[in-house]
Amino acid sequence: MRIHSYRHITLSLLLILAFACGKKEDEGCELSPEILDQDLTVNIIRLEKDFFEAKSIDEFKYLFEKHPEFTKEYLQMDLYASPDSLAAELLAIHQDSAMRVLYDSVEVVFNDFSGVEKDLETAFKAIKYYFPQFQIPKVYTFTSGFNSDLIVKDDLIVIGLDYFLPPTHTFQPELPRYMAERYDKPYIVPMIVMAISSRFNKTNPADNTLLAEMIYYGKTYHFTKAILPCTSDQYIIGYTPEAISESFDNEELIWSHFVENELLFETNPFEIRKYIGEAPFTDAISTKAPGRLGRWLGWNIVDDYQFNQDVPLDVLMAEPDAEKIFRESGYRPRKPNE
Repeated sequence: MRIHSYRHITLSLLLILAFACGKKEDEGCELSPEILDQDLTVNIIRLEKDFFEAKSIDEFKYLFEKHPEFTKEYLQMDLYASPDSLAAELLAIHQDSAMRVLYDSVEVVFNDFSGVEKDLETAFKAIKYYFPQFQIPKVYTFTSGFNSDLIVKDDLIVIGLDYFLPPTHTFQPELPRYMAERYDKPYIVPMIVMAISSRFNKTNPADNTLLAEMIYYGKTYHFTKAILPCTSDQYIIGYTPEAISESFDNEELIWSHFVENELLFETNPFEIRKYIGEAPFTDAISTKAPGRLGRWLGWNIVDDYQFNQDVPLDVLMAEPDAEKIFRESGYRPRKPNE
């Protein structure tokens, strides 16, 4: 017992020291003409302007009728006594001076949204290619007053643009800084793709191990990278490029921590949360290590499984057995510069 504790302390100290240097990730990207040549168009409906220009209850009610899906799912009409009461509330909100300043800021930053629209169209083409049953949803933008960042449903997507103002902007969501920094324009499409991945990501409900959580998130990130191969890993997992490099440089030490502490089949939710949950760092390993390292490690395992087993994306996502994916991945931590 004393020997085990000493080894754990030594490993922790090594990790703290080791997370001081790193390497750049190598990226390449390519989408086939079969994907890009599909007849599919995405037109994002910019609703923030229409709603802020509405001057009366009747004008708001007209917008409700024109955009019934948005009104039902996003504005939650069913929670109000009548369309008039919802319209009256929106009229008061949109006449608030602070809300007007927020809207003006959104208009300046997101005046040209064509890049996001094009990236989302490409993503939908890729999803449709791999999963023909995928139905293209309607996509709206809105200025929510920091009420909602993103809604992704089968037939509807709503992007709360105010959440995605630059991290340096005066207006910021009430989130911890390490999370708020991930709310920026380049993250919009990856966040949407990750949310869509959940409908194809099959799991075993009876498996409540840390490994199951790791593989679930690993499949999520692998899916997102497959759909958006030209997108930097930074915008998928939400680590800085330096954190990604340092994590790869220390992958052997990270894996040793999981193995020595017998974590893969841990079922204690508190312990699992240390490696999967949102946090500025994974302090169980090192205060220099980024948070959610269990998810990052799961991504590496899933990547190895797909590479070694050569399974198509739809087959990978449909595999619910996390232990099988791990066992057949042949995963081993990469040595620095490998």
